[in-house]
Amino acid sequence: MYAIILAGGLGLRLRPLTNRKPKPMVEILRKPILEYQIEWLKSQGVDNFVIACGYKHEKIVKYFGDGEKLGVRIQYSVEKEKLGTGGGIKQALNYVDENEEDIIVTNGDIITTIDLKPMIEYHKETNFMATMLLVPFKSPYGIVDVDETNRIRGFREKPELPYWINGGVYIIKRNIVDFLPDKGDIEKETFPVLAEKGLLGSYKSRGFWRAIDTIKDLSEIEDDLKKLLMKALLEKSRKG
Repeated sequence: MYAIILAGGLGLRLRPLTNRKPKPMVEILRKPILEYQIEWLKSQGVDNFVIACGYKHEKIVKYFGDGEKLGVRIQYSVEKEKLGTGGGIKQALNYVDENEEDIIVTNGDIITTIDLKPMIEYHKETNFMATMLLVPFKSPYGIVDVDETNRIRGFREKPELPYWINGGVYIIKRNIVDFLPDKGDIEKETFPVLAEKGLLGSYKSRGFWRAIDTIKDLSEIEDDLKKLLMKALLEKSRKG
């Protein structure tokens, strides 16, 4: 299966870390964000990758090469000018085998361990042109619980709110190319049109998922990954 990873962002909110490297090459626990993505997608059955890149793309090419060291095949769709997510996907589809009908697309600034196999199966069973991963919206702030007398009854630290947000992972059909702009964002120019036509589906998951936008996000996700690693080691020791 093929995956297109959108790795062309400038990462302005992660400066100065992105002054000399693209955002997906920023390291977490000494490993680039992009490497976590490739390893995760490989575990989901992906063996062919197209990395849609532009800014400082040579850093990505030098590090990953053809993907052999990770046991995958990597091609690069290099943007000569900024194309946006829609234009980037449209160009990257030229590197995908024409016999591939369903392709995974991910934003290059997320880290997740969500199992995509049920999402892929769901997408294939429907007639959706694209299926979007939805994740819970968590409050960026702590919540104060107040009763009808204005008495504070407690506090909740960044709770999950009753909404779902775009998780930046999509399963698309190849003929979505007819709805993609040459230059522009899929979120603004393609998805609204597909939604209006009833061709955009969703798949909800509460699995581990984090988006990386700021320096603070990096420190928080480091703690999350350390906890996941410790949990995995404990489970392995119990089984051993």
